[in-house]
Amino acid sequence: MTVDSVFLVGASISLAALLGTSDAANATAALISARSGSFLTVAVWSIFWHVLGGLLAGTAVAETVVRIVQVRSDLMVPVLATACLTSVVFTWTMTRRGIPASASVGLVGGLAGAGVVAGGWGSVDWGGIAGWHLVGVVGVLLGILISPVIGSLVTALVVRTVRPITFRLRRKALGGIHLATWMASGAVAFADGTNDGQKAMGIMAVGLSGVGGVFGHGGAGISLDVKIVCATVLALFTVISGRKVVVTVSRGLSKTSSTEDLSAQATSACVILTAAVVGVPLSTSTVVTASMVGAGLAGRRRHIHWRGVAQIVASWLITVPVCAALSAGVFEVYRTATR
Repeated sequence: MTVDSVFLVGASISLAALLGTSDAANATAALISARSGSFLTVAVWSIFWHVLGGLLAGTAVAETVVRIVQVRSDLMVPVLATACLTSVVFTWTMTRRGIPASASVGLVGGLAGAGVVAGGWGSVDWGGIAGWHLVGVVGVLLGILISPVIGSLVTALVVRTVRPITFRLRRKALGGIHLATWMASGAVAFADGTNDGQKAMGIMAVGLSGVGGVFGHGGAGISLDVKIVCATVLALFTVISGRKVVVTVSRGLSKTSSTEDLSAQATSACVILTAAVVGVPLSTSTVVTASMVGAGLAGRRRHIHWRGVAQIVASWLITVPVCAALSAGVFEVYRTATR
């Protein structure tokens, strides 16, 4: 491998770690909020399902990410490395402040910024809606924008539907809700692994091959060892570095009941898994956060901590332009230094 390829492999591992950090609350916040178990127990549960999801992941999301930029083969690796680096730095900075910023959104912005500098505006697949598929930068951003709205509205609808039923249940019967919440949280972790795991896997596969054409006809695809490394790193960092984010989401957005936690987790898992199957690289943390807010909306709006919601939304709004600008600057420095 070339030096650039080695750097890209390292960057993809860092991306997997940051995706894990920013996704820390996805599968654990509901359980922590409901006080269903200790942080250690919840963490082990999350790690197991994240790894399993990563190992069983397909390649649809990975292909979408890698194909956002089409530049000369000798520029493909440094463009991807620059985008990863930008997303990692930005997400790490935000996460250190307890804000669950999206590494996925940062990656899209980084790819667009570096791609424009490397090959001009035409080298970036700006995309949109192609048939039933969301493609390119615009398509991915539309998916990231629409998915939390769907998650929030569906969760609110589910909560309003099941709340009257749970009110009639005896206290002993509510134990089944806690068990179902554990299973739904496992499903969210599994979905996280299939969607976010693919982003790092696709980029690492390019780094190991040294070319962008790892998918499609004649492509090597994603090998098992790449899946194992990325899935494991992502899973471990949901626990190692994400506790502050877990606290923000579980206690800083809204007061929810066990029924509302279950509804939010089940809805999130369905949305994220569907996106993974059709190849839309969602911001999984965005979906889960919006679903928890939707659960609060179905109850009393005063239970929602709007300041925390506003802080998170603000971070999402600045992610793409900031990461695009940073990535463009970093790639220009790289190109100047290697001439």
